[in-house]
Amino acid sequence: MKIRFRTPVSLILTALIIALSCSVASLAADKRAITEMDLFKFVWIADPQISPDGSRIVFVREWVNQKADRYDTSLWIVPIDGGAARQLTAGPRDTSPRWSPDGKMLAFIRSGERDGKPQPAQIWLLSLDGGEAQQLTDSPRSPGAFEWSPDGKTIAFVSREDPSKEKEKPNPEEAEPIGTASGGEHKAPEHVSDVRVITKAVYRSNGAGYLNPKAHGHIWTVSVPAVAGEKPKPKQITRGAFDEGNISWSPDGSRIFFVGNRVAEPYYEPPHTDLYSVLRDGGDERKMLSFDGGMRDYTFSNDGKRIAFGGVQGHKPVQSYTQPDLFVMNNEAGSAPKNLTASYDFDIGGGIGGDQRAPRGGGGGGVLWSKDDRWIYVNVAEHGAANLKRIDAATGKVEALTSGNHEVQSYSATPDASKMALLLSTSTSIGELFLLDTASGKVTQLTRVNDELFSQLNLTDPEEIWYTSFDGKKIQAWIQKPPNFDPSKKYPFILEIHGGPHAAYGFNFTHEFQWMAAKGYVVLYTNPRGSTSYGQDFGNIIQYNYPGDDYKDLMAGVDEVVKRGYIDTKKMGVTGGSGGGVLTNWTVGHTTRFAAAVSQRSIADWAGFWFTADFTLYTPTWFRAAPWEDPEDFTKRSPLTYVKNVTTPMMFIEGEADYRTPPADGGEMMFRALKYRKIPTAMVRFPNESHELSRSGAPWHRIERLQHILNWFDKYLQDKRIKLYDVE
Repeated sequence: MKIRFRTPVSLILTALIIALSCSVASLAADKRAITEMDLFKFVWIADPQISPDGSRIVFVREWVNQKADRYDTSLWIVPIDGGAARQLTAGPRDTSPRWSPDGKMLAFIRSGERDGKPQPAQIWLLSLDGGEAQQLTDSPRSPGAFEWSPDGKTIAFVSREDPSKEKEKPNPEEAEPIGTASGGEHKAPEHVSDVRVITKAVYRSNGAGYLNPKAHGHIWTVSVPAVAGEKPKPKQITRGAFDEGNISWSPDGSRIFFVGNRVAEPYYEPPHTDLYSVLRDGGDERKMLSFDGGMRDYTFSNDGKRIAFGGVQGHKPVQSYTQPDLFVMNNEAGSAPKNLTASYDFDIGGGIGGDQRAPRGGGGGGVLWSKDDRWIYVNVAEHGAANLKRIDAATGKVEALTSGNHEVQSYSATPDASKMALLLSTSTSIGELFLLDTASGKVTQLTRVNDELFSQLNLTDPEEIWYTSFDGKKIQAWIQKPPNFDPSKKYPFILEIHGGPHAAYGFNFTHEFQWMAAKGYVVLYTNPRGSTSYGQDFGNIIQYNYPGDDYKDLMAGVDEVVKRGYIDTKKMGVTGGSGGGVLTNWTVGHTTRFAAAVSQRSIADWAGFWFTADFTLYTPTWFRAAPWEDPEDFTKRSPLTYVKNVTTPMMFIEGEADYRTPPADGGEMMFRALKYRKIPTAMVRFPNESHELSRSGAPWHRIERLQHILNWFDKYLQDKRIKLYDVE
């Protein structure tokens, strides 16, 4: 793996990062193939937070609790001088550690149970001088994001309920029976209705379930107790019928900034974000910025005079994909933001698709300033990799802090940004913790949480390729080959298609690909047009033409691998999830070259999806109009239209709580149509699973999903008798 740094470093330092991949990927006779069951043994790191003095890093460590079929988390800490990491909290569900400004305390989120029932998560405090963690809040709803005030005396947080309430629901004795008119006779009700009255177009969310239209996220503050055991009462700072979020204290601690969009149903309009500020005790609300687009993480310069943020600039007409850029503005109401990266073909904020991020741990990085306020540090996704860059706040000049075939997944920095904690993943490493010295470029590895397991596994790096598509466009892809690959042999083949469609595969660890290769398959995963990390034009080119030329890119990639001579063209399969499920459905309706297909969390009928997904398409992005306004276009681009052409045996993977791509608009439709046509088909449904099944579903469900996918391919590509699928 090739690593380059902004400033020269010794070969020894470069070799250190290379060893992360090589040490676990080198082939040896005593190593074994990776299995689907290894998921139970994986350890994930998340949300690394470096202390203000740069001496320690606290992080979330996550693992599978196999007995309970869930993910558990606890907080760990590691010194930057190379000492061993040690456990800080027992868990089992502790996340979001944040240092106090003086580095003496940690605030974090802890979830728990009472009488066997889950309880709302709360903010807890832990002194680094020793002692047990102390609960700070007692909210009926879990607090959202929180942040320390600059003086360390107050914590601001977002809550969707009054934290002073003792009960989440009203007393049933106080409820009015259904059918009792106002002013009528009141009696203790025998029945409290559980009927939902829906009045908003967006009324449920994938993963979160049904939304409470009366609950709004507002800002609260709570004092940090000077004496252990004190229970300060939270104070509500904002009120009203709209949500506030993405909070941040001003550098002098006098005001709290937040993001809002005070439109009743904003999904009817093009993306828009407003930045407000309010006094720390409430009142004197000011609109600082009205941004035509989507505003993401923002942060203040050290002198407090400027604000930098990542965001998506509004565009008319609305685009299907708009490249995320870096903006800077003066910290004063009405300041116009300046786009620093509009001329670059990369995505501010990073983001490479994979199946091995910490399912519960969280974390990110955002936008950071250098001590002298000249440079802004951000994570950037480019050509399937994610690396840190620094950008001149005045000129937009870009310099690399790290570069190479990996993904920086999460990071944090000291207040002067002289040191940074990095979570870094490669094709053969789930993710380990590193320390970056931003002045010298020196990188030091601090953890090796998966070394014991990975030293036993026969893993291989994929082969990166660039191929020419039907119209001359260059497409990036990777070929994951079986261990001990022999190019003189013929192998069964699987094409993997990513979702989004505006997403990207790249240089990070994906269990699914490694396992398929270990089972004897050559796996191709590629970033067709529409993928991110290749610039604005490449990403948005599929607008109003999806599926379309992206499908042609995929087939050109298959042709590229086939011509190398080691693929058995009678034993080729195709699979993908979400947008990849759309393209899987589309593929089998437009070619018969694949002997088996597995479509996951897909869409078959665009009109049905338009009406039932958990987000709306009222603002035209993928289609120019509503289904009844342009029915021909919806029909033309719906995979279901071409189901009459399908001869490929198909499996459909569905999460029964998936509100992003509801099963009724995808797999169920295709399954029924193929059953009617007597094409071999099966549908596998996962109870209680959302659209995130493959990434953060229940551990056993994730394993069973992998087993079903490969069993289907084994049956039709390797002639194995799988009785479970004897459906012909």
